[in-house]
Amino acid sequence: MKIIFLGAPGAGKGTQAEIVAEKYAIPTISTGNIIREALKNGTEMGLKAKAFIEAGQLVPDEVVIGIIKERLAKGDCDNGFILDGFPRTIPQAEALDAMGIIIDRVVDIEVPDEAIAERMTGRRVCPDCGASYHIVNKKPEKEGICDSCGAALVQRKDDAPETVADRLKVYHDQTEPLKGYYEKTGKLKIVEGLGSVADITARVLKALED
Repeated sequence: MKIIFLGAPGAGKGTQAEIVAEKYAIPTISTGNIIREALKNGTEMGLKAKAFIEAGQLVPDEVVIGIIKERLAKGDCDNGFILDGFPRTIPQAEALDAMGIIIDRVVDIEVPDEAIAERMTGRRVCPDCGASYHIVNKKPEKEGICDSCGAALVQRKDDAPETVADRLKVYHDQTEPLKGYYEKTGKLKIVEGLGSVADITARVLKALED
């Protein structure tokens, strides 16, 4: 099965992609991960991406698309795959179509912006051991201190309120229009992303099997 996961940052699509990938025994292809892999392996597209990254610029669509194309050509994608973080824009979706790749399902995990902001701005991480907490949902035993190693917890820059607001705006402006693009194909399934991980997984699996 060839699946695309859509959803705003913080909607939990990465977690669901990993669960579904294990169930169907197919790889999850995350844009960030495969760009890092292409850089590490020194592929043609990886070297092109490196030039932009070292210049502090965004990797342009044609390079990202080239890296995706390289990855999808690998044998572990023969029985299907999950795309998480690609496509991000309608031109990227059109490029995917132009490759002749037929997507079976597009799952959009929907979470209200207010809930996403609460999830992300409330996260705290340990800079020493990497343990993760939340000021409401997963409090450390001692406020602001890691249970595992005793280091002071910090808020990542990505989780600062102004950064979260900016990321959500970019999502609504650039990525959310993909819902309309895939709705026309009849392949879009919208899943509520609130509740326990198990509840959301049950909804996702039902959407994939319907």
